[in-house]
Parts: sequence; structure tokens; C-alpha cells
Amino acid sequence: MESDNVEKAKQIIRRYPEIFESLLEFERTKKLPKLYRRKRLNITIDENTLRNFKAFCRKRNINMSRLLEKKMLEEIKSG
Repeated sequence: MESDNVEKAKQIIRRYPEIFESLLEFERTKKLPKLYRRKRLNITIDENTLRNFKAFCRKRNINMSRLLEKKMLEEIKSG
């Protein structure tokens, strides 16, 4: 039977695997990689929708990328 600490550690690893992958990368290279990388996305969207979305974000001082990322995560979680 595993101790509570071992089980807790396994839960943390399951919840944040990217952090532990970064630690393994550090062990191999002795360089700490970025934990959260961003990737440029090239998609096609209706011109009017994009224009309206840009205006919406500008008016509310919202970062378009962060809002899209947030909505994508919400969609993933609801699905």
C-alpha cells in the first residue's frame, strides 16, 4: 500500500505533466525550457466576423488570442 504522500505526488504529476516533463528536460540538457509555449495559428474566418471581433476586443481592451484560448478551453471542457 502506498503512502498518502506518494498518492498525492501522483495526483500532482497527473494534473501538471508539463512541469515534470520540463524537469526531465532540465535533467537531460541542464537548461530550463519554457513551461508554457505559444504557437501561431493560421486559420480562415469570415471577414465581417473578424472585423467585429477585433472591434469587440479593442473596445474592451481584451487580448484576442487570450480570449480565443479561453473559449477553446471552455469548449473542450464542455465536450
